Amino acid sequence: MSSRQSPRRRDARVFALVLLASVATACRPSTEARRAVIEPVYSPDTGELTLLRHDANHNGIAETQSHMRGTHIVRIDVDADEDGRVDRWEHYGADQRLQKVGFSRAHDGREDAWSFADASGAIVRIEFAAPGTARVTRTEHYDHATLVGAEEDTDADGAIDRWETYAGGRLARLAFDTAHAGEPTNALTYQADGSVQVETLKPDLGRRR
Repeated sequence: MSSRQSPRRRDARVFALVLLASVATACRPSTEARRAVIEPVYSPDTGELTLLRHDANHNGIAETQSHMRGTHIVRIDVDADEDGRVDRWEHYGADQRLQKVGFSRAHDGREDAWSFADASGAIVRIEFAAPGTARVTRTEHYDHATLVGAEEDTDADGAIDRWETYAGGRLARLAFDTAHAGEPTNALTYQADGSVQVETLKPDLGRRR
């Protein structure tokens, strides 16, 4: 029998290393983790690698599943608590860079929020979906892990109607659209001393129904 590895077995070893390096909850691996079971799955039609199942503690449950397109990672699903529902989704682009990370606020196995990071790995944006949907209705913007602004579609009609500006970690200005005009019609400015300034930005639009 030849000792040369088949392409499939060789691919599995290569992508096992990629998978272990990509798990977002990565920490210094234990001896058990280094012996984790990696199970490759191939397309019956093309023979292409389509999935890598990662069982870190040998209990028969794949905590991490890496969805592959041959030599490229498409998405990594993580079920950290092993309850059968995915807790975290890592989405990769054609360049194999992490594009966004999905998570479930309801812990029901469905993505309803996504974080986006810059080249350094710092989160710069988080998007939130309306309950029970994948439609983004709120987007928050961050600078060095500090919330600096947000916009929201509060009535889920497809148009932003609320804008928030933060300064020093506090809400400094809240603008909203009361006329479905697609832009702010009124605003509240919150001073550091606790006082509030009320503004009418579009008086004509404010009376529109």
